[in-house]
Parts: sequence; C-alpha cells; structure tokens
Amino acid sequence: MLDKQSPIPIYIQIEEQLKQQIQQGDFPIGAAIPSERELTERFGVSRMTVRQSITNLVNDGLLYREKGRGTFVASPKVEQPLNGLTSFTEDMMSRGMVPSSKLIGFEILEPESDIAEDLQLAAGDKVYFVERIRFADDQPMAIERTYLPVERFPDLTEDSFQGSLYAIIENNQQLKISRATQRMEAGLVKKEDADLLQIKPPAAILMIERISYLDGELPFEVVRSTYRADRYKFTTDIQR
Repeated sequence: MLDKQSPIPIYIQIEEQLKQQIQQGDFPIGAAIPSERELTERFGVSRMTVRQSITNLVNDGLLYREKGRGTFVASPKVEQPLNGLTSFTEDMMSRGMVPSSKLIGFEILEPESDIAEDLQLAAGDKVYFVERIRFADDQPMAIERTYLPVERFPDLTEDSFQGSLYAIIENNQQLKISRATQRMEAGLVKKEDADLLQIKPPAAILMIERISYLDGELPFEVVRSTYRADRYKFTTDIQR
C-alpha cells in the first residue's frame, strides 16, 4: 500500500491514505480510527512514523485525541471569510446550518472605561451586557459577550437576543450597519468557558473583539467572542 521508492516520505503517504478514507466516509465523524499498533502492523512501519501521520491530521483538525480512549474523526471546521461584515446567524444559514442561541446573561450596567471609550459614551451612560452561547446544528461554536448602548437602543429586551441582532437593527430599527474593526488572537480556554463550549481544557480558542459602526461612524456594539478553534477557521482574500 506504500511506495517506499517514492520521494514522498512514508508518513505523508500514510497521512494521505487516512485522509482519503476519512473523506470517503470509511471513518465517519466521531468514529475511532485504528490504533497506532494496528496501523503499524497494517503499513509495516514504525510506531513513530504512524504517530507523526496522526499528529499531522490532528493538527489539521481532521482528527482529535482523547486520553485513554483513542483517536477519533473530528467534525469539519466552519470556514468564515474575513472580507464581509455578517452576523453569526447569517454565517451559519449561508452554510446550510441551523443557528441558535442560548442566552446566559442579560443586564444593564455601567461599562468599564475601555468599553465606554470604544462606544463613545459619556460618563454615566449605561450599556446592555449580553452573554450568549452560539450554536450551529445544536453544537456549541462560540460564546459572545456583547455591549450595546442603552441610549441608542432603549427598546431592546432579552427576547431581542434570541435571533440575529443585526436583523433587528437593520429591519426593525431601520438603521444601516456600515463597517467594523476586528482584532483576533489565539489563546487557551478558561475553565468556565470550556464547560459552556463542551471542550476540555487546555484547549485552543480564537478570541475576537469586534467594534461595529452604523452609518455616520457611530459605534453601536462591542463584541468579545470566544470561538472553538477545533470547529472554526477564518479565511481572507489578499491581493497585491
């Protein structure tokens, strides 16, 4: 099954064969692949070679390991382009997935100074603080912590955050969302977020902060999101 005369390293050949089997559905999502010992015997190579192949597939997000249990086929990552301003609901629907939210926090409070500055608020102005778990096909994908000025949206309630906030702002409030600035960095999940996202620490996450603006350069939201790195990836087109 392996071409040992090929210039392609053996571990890459094994990796490609396993990848092909995953793509063909020989190993469905959530299924365990053969153990390192079984693959070593099957391919007639060292365990170190097999381990390198599996590690590459884990790093690519095609497989995941569970200590003491084995290695399993991962769900495909959701790919989100970075060259458009869309809501989570719009993103998931465009991929044929069913979006949903679970509201876990809603209150009106006086924001910290950095949030007030980003939203161009005066002293004493209040914000809605909204905390939601975002799901796609009933799988937790992200935690969003959103800050919105109460003065700009005085009629929002808890029910406003069961669906797409952008749809409410543009359709119900007749406002135009123009642009956003976004910062992204990698990190390790906190224990409380790991429980909400149904992942085990230490697990990699993507942390994103977005400041969104209405026409006229008026900031209307600050969103700090924690995305599962094993389920999400971001892409962008770059032109010279």
